[in-house]
Amino acid sequence: MEPKQKSEQFIGQPRLPKFAVPKHYDLKLKPDLVTCKFTGTVDIDIDIVAETKFIVLNAAELVVDRGSVYFKNESSSKEFRPLEIELVGQDEILVLEFDDVLPIGKGILGIGFEGTLKDNMKGIYRSIYQHNGEKKNMAVTQFEPADARRCFPCWDEPACKATFKITLTVPSELIALSNMPVIEEKLEGELKTVCFQESPIMSTYLVAVVVGLFDYVEGQTCDGVKVRVYCQVGKGKQGKFALDVAVRTLELYKVYFALPYSLPKLDMVAIPDFAAGAMENYGLVTYRETALLYDEQHSAAVNKQRVAIVVAHELAHQWFGNLVTMEWWTHLWLNEGFATWVSYLAVDSLFPDWKTWTQFLDQLMEGLKLDGLEESHPIEVEIGHAGEIDEIFDSISYRKGASVIRMLQSYLGPERFQRALASYIKRYACSNAKTEDLWAVLEEESGEPVNMLMNSWTKQKGYPVVSVKFIDQNLEFEQSQFLSSGSQGVGEWIVPITLCCGSYDVQKNFLLRTKSEVLDVKEFSAECNWIKLNVDQTGFYRVKYDDVLAARLRYAIEASHLSATDRFGILDDSYSLCMARKQSLSSLFSLMNAYREELDYTVLSHLITVSYKVAGIATDANPGLADDIKQFFVNLFQYPAEKLGWEPKQGESHLDAMLRGEVLTALSEFGHDATQKEGVRRFQAFLDDRNTPLLPPDIRKAAYVSVMQNVSMSNRSGFESLLRVYRETDLSQEKGRILNSLASCPDPAIVLEELNFLLSSEVRSQDAVFGLGVSKEGRETAWQWLKDNWDHISKTWGSGFLITRFISTIVSPFSSEDKANEIEEFFASRVKPSITRTLKQSVEQVHINAKWVQSVRSEESLEGLVKELASRK
Repeated sequence: MEPKQKSEQFIGQPRLPKFAVPKHYDLKLKPDLVTCKFTGTVDIDIDIVAETKFIVLNAAELVVDRGSVYFKNESSSKEFRPLEIELVGQDEILVLEFDDVLPIGKGILGIGFEGTLKDNMKGIYRSIYQHNGEKKNMAVTQFEPADARRCFPCWDEPACKATFKITLTVPSELIALSNMPVIEEKLEGELKTVCFQESPIMSTYLVAVVVGLFDYVEGQTCDGVKVRVYCQVGKGKQGKFALDVAVRTLELYKVYFALPYSLPKLDMVAIPDFAAGAMENYGLVTYRETALLYDEQHSAAVNKQRVAIVVAHELAHQWFGNLVTMEWWTHLWLNEGFATWVSYLAVDSLFPDWKTWTQFLDQLMEGLKLDGLEESHPIEVEIGHAGEIDEIFDSISYRKGASVIRMLQSYLGPERFQRALASYIKRYACSNAKTEDLWAVLEEESGEPVNMLMNSWTKQKGYPVVSVKFIDQNLEFEQSQFLSSGSQGVGEWIVPITLCCGSYDVQKNFLLRTKSEVLDVKEFSAECNWIKLNVDQTGFYRVKYDDVLAARLRYAIEASHLSATDRFGILDDSYSLCMARKQSLSSLFSLMNAYREELDYTVLSHLITVSYKVAGIATDANPGLADDIKQFFVNLFQYPAEKLGWEPKQGESHLDAMLRGEVLTALSEFGHDATQKEGVRRFQAFLDDRNTPLLPPDIRKAAYVSVMQNVSMSNRSGFESLLRVYRETDLSQEKGRILNSLASCPDPAIVLEELNFLLSSEVRSQDAVFGLGVSKEGRETAWQWLKDNWDHISKTWGSGFLITRFISTIVSPFSSEDKANEIEEFFASRVKPSITRTLKQSVEQVHINAKWVQSVRSEESLEGLVKELASRK
């Protein structure tokens, strides 16, 4: 076999070779915001640690100035010029081959380069904003996961930490920001050179640069850390809420992690064009406008909450991710799962009346939903190619990750858990860590078998359903892998079981280490009117009760004996078991009927989500039942709607404000005539006066949806009016709300217009995904539109993770085997690594829906039950 030649030996490798190690980057960038080009130089202090004639690092979409490349050995001062310079496009590497073997030891690698500020929201890119009615360009960076290489040649892997000295040459009237404070500014005519303080050691994906015109608001922590929120000129006031949250959160984390924030300043910037929600760059956190700005007059309570949670999430990363960094993307969940979990901890401390831990169940439910698919993946997932990384920024890494951390915290106890976390951060500060490093510290601090317990949750995909039966004063438990398809899985877990009997004062817990176990409950059987497993839903598993226990829990819900978290869990488990055909749809309808007087925000919000899905499946199975199903859900949501009304009440809670909008929107979507008429009336008042008290932000979506329910090709005025409101507002949250509402129209021709509007220059490419969730009547239209426009969509969104939303949102709701085959056929010749996993998951969901529809068709009692429930007022 011939040995590999020259650069060939480095092609197709997932990781860079280890013979050179970067220590420090001196990076100079000069972005031209008119031509949208940039030039730069980088001098990298490196250690040659093994004999080699090659230096291999990452670079992509850059033009390297070949005459500028050199390596100088520190001790001999000898300069080496490369014999060959090769940019390998598919592997995004730059291979430098030298004539001589490079001497072991320290040296400097210098490279000059240039590139283009593209519109694809990755690497260093262009974002467009308006100033005094004129369009302007700003330069922004987004390097996570592997896009620093699109800005400058570097070792673009999280374990290759180094220090950074950054210098920017920019137009003198603009603000230039980077990770560290400015130490010097030099004016040179119309340009200025801005030098930033050297950074602490960090990974390349956390380097950041922003250049543009901004207003800012400023605060300070009690430690003297300067905190600023930057936003478009004129929007300064909208940054005040996020500023307050940031200052208080930094102080809270300092105590929780037993370590102060490690940089002298923290800047947070609202970027008009931004693909993710936010990015935790060290000391310079970038956000979508919707995730950072809050307008007292036009933002809804749900927007306020999102800002708080996203800010708390990104600031958690300053410790968990930036100070202690995952060793490789396999351990992404260490960053994202922890930041998600800790953000709820912070927001619960800052805003206790928001009941954030109850709302955390939305995260749990989304994690369980994705992980119930056969096409799920373990929390720790092997990554071969950089193109595969985007797809794991998903509900497994974030939501399942956060949920298993909550489960472990619940098992170990909050004090022990906090102490261990602080030890972990102290031990691995300024370094990299793997999942097993965290388990080792937690095990050391707690004395519990953390590694053994947690490996079953992070190294294998899926989770168990624990079946429980009550026989002769014994509880019999059996675990098996839960799959939404109803198939038999093979996984087995160590499950922390918690249960209460008839009262939260009577609790038991144990580890279910085997397939099955029997528990004697004689001692408190007298109290046992009902039994609830997985108390407060702290465990990442589902529970299937026998018929007797299930009936008792229905009674406990109606009698208000259960906490909101447990009412949520019983509903979600029953819905999922029904989807997997382990329970009848009739039993789910009976259970949902027990929630008629439900008023908790999180529980009702989930009840609404489930009702949309169940209505779709039941109608696909039996179209003749459509009206009765709608009437049942109208009946179900009328009690809370009447309690809340349309008008905000003096002193009402944040949660009631959020709930009012969701309940009224649901009634409108289910065709409740009075709700639709009132929504249209209030919208008309809003058209006449944008400041009318008749349409506060919390109920705007309900009104917009009411308008769109009555729009058709022959009655377009509501559609045109909503487009006018979209064009007039410059608030991103309002634009998102409108796009979402436009999609709800039942007229397929209008749906097509709305979808085409998403592709127009009037919709920022990051926002197009908000308008994809079309009505049931528009499903086929949306699929045809996706096929017709796939080349354009793939070209525009294909290099980031937003492309996956086009597939999952449009494909997943279908419910026939024929459609699944058609989807697979269409994508057969169009699959790329960045969409492979999402496509498989979406098609699997279609198969699950199809089997569920078939199963529902054979339920003889369903029609009578639905008609009876629909007739109850």
